[in-house]
Amino acid sequence: MRDYFAALSEALKAADIFRPSLVLDRDRLDGNIALVKERLAPGLAVRLVDKSLPCMPLLSHIARALETNRFMTFHPPVTQAVLDVFPEGDLLFGKPMPVGAARAALTRGGAGWWSRVCWLIDTPARLAEYGALAAALDTELRFAFEVDVGLHRGGFSSPAEVRALMIPERLRCEGIMAYEAHAPEIPGLFGGAAKALKRASAKAAEFAAALDPDQRRTLNIGGSKTALLHRGGVANEVSIGSAFVLPGDFDTPGLGGFQPAAFIATPILKALDPMLPGPPAVSKALQALGLFPRKGCYLYGGKWMAEPAFPEGMKPNGLIGLSSNQQFMGLPADADVKPGDYAFLRPTQSEAVLQHFGAIAVFAGGRIVEFWPVLPMG
Repeated sequence: MRDYFAALSEALKAADIFRPSLVLDRDRLDGNIALVKERLAPGLAVRLVDKSLPCMPLLSHIARALETNRFMTFHPPVTQAVLDVFPEGDLLFGKPMPVGAARAALTRGGAGWWSRVCWLIDTPARLAEYGALAAALDTELRFAFEVDVGLHRGGFSSPAEVRALMIPERLRCEGIMAYEAHAPEIPGLFGGAAKALKRASAKAAEFAAALDPDQRRTLNIGGSKTALLHRGGVANEVSIGSAFVLPGDFDTPGLGGFQPAAFIATPILKALDPMLPGPPAVSKALQALGLFPRKGCYLYGGKWMAEPAFPEGMKPNGLIGLSSNQQFMGLPADADVKPGDYAFLRPTQSEAVLQHFGAIAVFAGGRIVEFWPVLPMG
């Protein structure tokens, strides 16, 4: 790891990047894309999650490699951006939108553009609201049912509920969205991930059977942690986003062999023998007890959704706390760190974090080769 981060540091210096930045390792990204291709079950398409990959060049790079034009979207301003860049894109909302948000999007963006969007319906009341909206705008709206296959975060819980619904005239059912993010967290005592996935897949099949054959165009299941574990079943597509850059929260068995491809890089402003405010004896006593480090540094920025990656052994300290301006980090006593060196942190998630630093610095072949603009937060 030391050699890897040394190479990143040299590339950042050569590119004159001396501020907090998001660095994307394109070679590692391509390796992760190759693993998705290798492990994806036959018959499954990939729907790319835009909130987890909020950068159009990044989305385009992955979409080209996987030959997909399917996207899962979560926020109308981002949805509009994806529609603009991908004229053949097919978009499925990953959460139900308030009907007012749908009305505003359709009015501002034009119903023609938004005909490629499939809305998500989670209750009979929302179905009625969208039916009234379609009638008021004199347009047809596509939708999929959000169905509960074990996560219990909302959506229809019984296929009988779906069967009993009267679909308004101007709404067209495209299928279902079945998310089973709970599966990897199920302890072995209760059957573990494999059993939870099997149950979720079987429940999704029951919901699909409740639809007419022409209403099963989109049978969506999975997320980054589970998509590559599905074999067989009724689904015809899986959603994947964060897996391509592998933030820390996605270190799961279902993504074994994937490599972290995104890091926060930031200059070290100060390297010092730290002391707490107050009598020096207090700091020395706490150091003797192992509660306060004997060596430390201050970073340019901080308080990110990320965990320290390098220098080895770097970690925050609760006695000083976090800062978004100059974050203190404790270091091992033998750490060889000086001002001007870079510290690296690994994001715990990709959504929001990738958008925090402006254009992403793309690292490939040992150097920074380009900068990819990110989408605005909204």
